[in-house]
Amino acid sequence: MPERKLWEGFWRLADPKISITSLACMVVGGSVAAADGPIDWTWLAVLGVALFCMEVAKNAWGDVFDYDSGTDLAVAPEDRTHFSGGKRVLVDELLTRDQTWAMAIGFGVVGVALGAAIVFVREPSVFWIGVVGLALGWSYHGPPLKLAYRGLGELDVVLCYGPVLAVATYVIQTGDFSWTALWLSLPLGIFIAAFLWVNEFPDFLADRSAGKNNLVARLGRRAASRVLPFIYAAGFALLVALVVSGLPTPVLLGFIALPSAGYVCAKVWSEPETFYRRHPVQPAALFTFVLYSVGVGAGIVIGR
Repeated sequence: MPERKLWEGFWRLADPKISITSLACMVVGGSVAAADGPIDWTWLAVLGVALFCMEVAKNAWGDVFDYDSGTDLAVAPEDRTHFSGGKRVLVDELLTRDQTWAMAIGFGVVGVALGAAIVFVREPSVFWIGVVGLALGWSYHGPPLKLAYRGLGELDVVLCYGPVLAVATYVIQTGDFSWTALWLSLPLGIFIAAFLWVNEFPDFLADRSAGKNNLVARLGRRAASRVLPFIYAAGFALLVALVVSGLPTPVLLGFIALPSAGYVCAKVWSEPETFYRRHPVQPAALFTFVLYSVGVGAGIVIGR
């Protein structure tokens, strides 16, 4: 029984549907690199494993901090979903605190070690990008900044799951910096932040009670539901502006994400208090940024 709980706790922390965020960034950065030259699949795989390890570590330490703040404990049963409320490995007693920290440290060490291998063997210039990414990943939940508790977690996500990971992917492949990768990753970061925004609705009451003052908690669910369409509109408007500025027209394939974004906005707008209980809005929000990354990635390769 203890071993079963340990494995269930690990798989919650590994949570492949959340790790898709890193993969989406790699698709954008890797596609731009593929348009500029051959891809080294070995180092792409090393980066993928490193990011997976860091996702597990981040989920583990985040679960401890959210447990200690009381926000995960305050989530009502009817508000629990597969996308929000934390991984709940401590709340559901799947892992002890020591086991959770052991996974955070263990996977973090492996992720950093793989990052070091990339820096020392493949591409030294990616070092500072890695440092920034690690700082942003820790600071989302961790002290002293605790950005998710100060209304800055959404900005953290835009930066980390946009330019940082996409540009890092490009630099590792080519040894150069790419403005194209940076600009195309910004709408992706915005759409991933929109996914986070949607996931903050079920946790609204728990977050407020525990002082986790993310932007949805600050605005209130109704006001936040009115902001969501503008978040998505900003991402799509930026994509159009990039094409007008000279990027290949096929990157507009990123608009294949528009229908799912529209669905998400419509359901959140009409039922800000309860949409997550009746409609698959959270999966649709995840699907939106995945479609964007696939569409833009294909557009870059087609338009090269």
